[in-house]
Amino acid sequence: MGTREDIARAVTEGAEAGRQGHPPTACPYTGVLRTAWITGYARTAPSPTQNGD
Repeated sequence: MGTREDIARAVTEGAEAGRQGHPPTACPYTGVLRTAWITGYARTAPSPTQNGD
């Protein structure tokens, strides 16, 4: 299991990936850190239903 710092970093990296438009499959982590990364990603990535209409 990752330390708090590792988890916080994974959340931050996931959020940045979401802002930059990377796909969720770009996650470099497994286990708990993957969950943290996806949490950050989900907070910032555009929803698939947001198509700009």
